[in-house]
Amino acid sequence: MTTLNLSPVDIMAGVGALLVLLWVWRAGARRAKAAAEATRSAARLVSLFGRVSFTAGLVAGVQWVVLAHSPELWLTLVVLGVPALFASYTITRALTVTTHDMPRRRGGGRR
Repeated sequence: MTTLNLSPVDIMAGVGALLVLLWVWRAGARRAKAAAEATRSAARLVSLFGRVSFTAGLVAGVQWVVLAHSPELWLTLVVLGVPALFASYTITRALTVTTHDMPRRRGGGRR
C-alpha cells in the first residue's frame, strides 16, 4: 500500500481551499436569503393591493346599488358616510406620528 506524502504547503493549500469553499457557500446562502425576503415582501404588497382593491370595489358596488335604487335620504347618508368614516380613521392613523418612549435603564446598555 502506498503512503500519502503531503508537504506542509499542500496541507495549507487544502485548508485554504476548504475555507474559500465555505466562504463562497455562506455568501450564496446569504444572497438566497435576501432574495427570498425580497420576494416575500413583494408578494405581501401584491396581496395587500388585491385585498384593498376587492374591498374598494365591494364598497363602491354597494354604494352604487343604494344610490341608484333608493330614494331615501338617510340610507344615502349612511351608505356614503360609514365608508368615509372608516377611510378617514385609517388615513388619520397612517399620518399620525406616535412615539413610544421607553423608560431609560441605569447603566445605559441593553439587556
